[in-house]
Amino acid sequence: MRSIIAFIDRTVAGALILAMLGILLAVVWQVISRYILKDPASVTEELSRFFLIWIGLLGAAYAYRQKVHLGFNLIVEKQPAQRRKVILTLVELLVFGFCATALLYGGNQLVSLTLQLEQISAALEVKIGYVYTVLPITGALIMLYCLINIRNLWVADDVEAL
Repeated sequence: MRSIIAFIDRTVAGALILAMLGILLAVVWQVISRYILKDPASVTEELSRFFLIWIGLLGAAYAYRQKVHLGFNLIVEKQPAQRRKVILTLVELLVFGFCATALLYGGNQLVSLTLQLEQISAALEVKIGYVYTVLPITGALIMLYCLINIRNLWVADDVEAL
């Protein structure tokens, strides 16, 4: 199980690195084509926007996994250990519920609708539904990470955390 989770973590990190490289190259090419070649490329703005969407959402899942997302821990940290576990579990369940409804269900609905309507981006001529697939992917990832976090809260201290 640990190897599967480690593979998922590495895959998300790799996808983020590739997306960051992609946005960097798109923006650099936009600058070169606009100011040096005096003929701005039409696809780079749209491409960088799509990369930014993927970076923002996948980055949120990655940050959640690494526990570097924003959180208000002042009240929670002052609680006894058992109550802290309960509060953190409730928070994880709330995050899980949000991701299940908004990102996974809502994202799937959005992807399905935009693919059905055959919405296509103006410059790249890519189906917008493919761009929006990051929503259910991110939802599923954060839901998985919520389950891992809940498990790690309640498993004995001598067992290595996932």
